[in-house]
Amino acid sequence: MWMAVTGLGLTLFVIVHMLGNLQIYLGQKALNDYAEKLKSLPLLLWSARLGLLAIFVSHLALAIYLKRRNRVARPQRYVINDPIETTLASRTMLSSGLTILAFVTYHLLHFTLGVTDPGSFELTDGAGRHDVYSMVVLGFRNVYVSGAYIVAMGFLALHLSHAASSVFQTLGLASSSNRGKLHLAGLVLASVILVGNISIPISVMAGVLGLPADGATP
Repeated sequence: MWMAVTGLGLTLFVIVHMLGNLQIYLGQKALNDYAEKLKSLPLLLWSARLGLLAIFVSHLALAIYLKRRNRVARPQRYVINDPIETTLASRTMLSSGLTILAFVTYHLLHFTLGVTDPGSFELTDGAGRHDVYSMVVLGFRNVYVSGAYIVAMGFLALHLSHAASSVFQTLGLASSSNRGKLHLAGLVLASVILVGNISIPISVMAGVLGLPADGATP
């Protein structure tokens, strides 16, 4: 039950985070205004960050614990492993989750802490604010960064395609009449999040999103 609740919380965060990031299409001012607004609420921002960290760690710890319990319950492997009902997403939940953990660690080092690219992290816009817009554009101009981001979003979509619908089953809200619809809803949600997130690095590499005409100040 707690696994489902924490997963639901993380899914809601992913949606909100994506909507915030998509403001990059509104231009430098809109995205930097959004980032500045968040920074002006440090108590709320850090409470949310610490809360999300606790949820993420507990979700991952529970996943590892449940995986170990499954193995202990059946220490001897099946002679023939030919899944019929399960999907690739359901069979790779732990591995996709660990991949997401690795990506989140790099993502924080890149865009939140400025460790991997300190030069672009120190940029400011014409109003003297942290230039998040230019930092993102410069970051995704690196084909390796964009490629890693796109691959990670693929794993996230794979994870969500199963998790979004299985939450309802775990909480006792799924039935034979709505199980198919919930599965479809999970696939749609995962697809929307995938397209929304990878559209940003793809747009940068394609030249749709570029640096502002007045540039950025180091």
